[in-house]
Amino acid sequence: MTGIDMDEFASLVERPDAGVRRDSQERWAGLVRPQGGLGRVAELADWLAAVRGTAVVKPIERPRVVVFAGDHGVAELEVSAQPAGSTAELVRAAVEGASPAAILARQYGAGLRVVDVAVDCDPAELPAEVAGHRVRRGSGRLDVEDALTRDEAEQAFRTGMALADEEADSGTDLVLLGDLSVGGTTAAGVLIAALCGTDASVVTGRGSGIDDLAWMRKCAAIRDGLRRARPVLGDQLALLAAVGGADLTATTGFLLQAAVRKLPVVLDGVVSAACALVAQRVAFRAPDWWVAGTSTEEPGQAKALDRISLDPLVERGVRVGGGAGALLALPLLQAAAALSAGLDVAASDEPETAEPEAAEPEREPEAAEPEAADGRPQED
Repeated sequence: MTGIDMDEFASLVERPDAGVRRDSQERWAGLVRPQGGLGRVAELADWLAAVRGTAVVKPIERPRVVVFAGDHGVAELEVSAQPAGSTAELVRAAVEGASPAAILARQYGAGLRVVDVAVDCDPAELPAEVAGHRVRRGSGRLDVEDALTRDEAEQAFRTGMALADEEADSGTDLVLLGDLSVGGTTAAGVLIAALCGTDASVVTGRGSGIDDLAWMRKCAAIRDGLRRARPVLGDQLALLAAVGGADLTATTGFLLQAAVRKLPVVLDGVVSAACALVAQRVAFRAPDWWVAGTSTEEPGQAKALDRISLDPLVERGVRVGGGAGALLALPLLQAAAALSAGLDVAASDEPETAEPEAAEPEREPEAAEPEAADGRPQED
């Protein structure tokens, strides 16, 4: 397999159109009173204008939830409330429309695509369109071995890139990025701690709802993973192979290629935030094409988003994964797009105010002719 030149992304990823963003900002000044009255909704419209290259934003017509799924060998250490190797159950719930993300996707009119890149089950147990992109069955235990080989990491990364191209080519106008995994937040914690230069305890959260003992095990696993991650910090693909796993590697490839294709993305939780942090190290302009959906109250997510200067659109503490947090932000983005287009039309449809007719000047009464005593006009 030909190696991936990660340095190319730095030149391929452009910034959204700053001139169009300014045009959008100026439009609001003439359309909304008081100035700034729409708050962050107007800011979202400015972002949509910049990423789409037009000051008047069209409605979001084809939003799509893209979910990368995979199991992680580190889950064997009981760092999750879910049993190791049980990601397949989460995937089936999403595919059958029973997961929180699937329900929200139906509610908000978004398509849902689940991609198995490393689920630990027989691929025949899942629909062919889900399992067709699998790189391997599960990932290695990141605390003691590489999660992936270098070739597997390249395959997963290319899978993410290819799916970004497919979504861009099919007319998707907004991607809501999600993940389904058991042990994925532990891998995310290692990546965030390594790239932010911080200690394991600073980024270790409760993930799937673990108790204190499980939190301590998770913290220890992240600490051990950090020892293996630090020597390869200069090579982002090697870093993902060492401690990321196939799902996080594919997600990172997707984020970078989506930025190349100028496809806007809404991040979900701590896993997509960790991948975004890796992608930022590859292409520093890439975060301009993303927004963060919701705060999960995971310390690792907060650390990563702060590093890439993104603030969550919704503060709801949603940690169920699968893109549910990103979906909660979709109505705000839909509202921003609708207002950008609708207010402009409303302003152009207003009837012009008729100019008041000028009042005719009052005419001075003519001087009455002097009358004679008998009432007839007097002659000069």
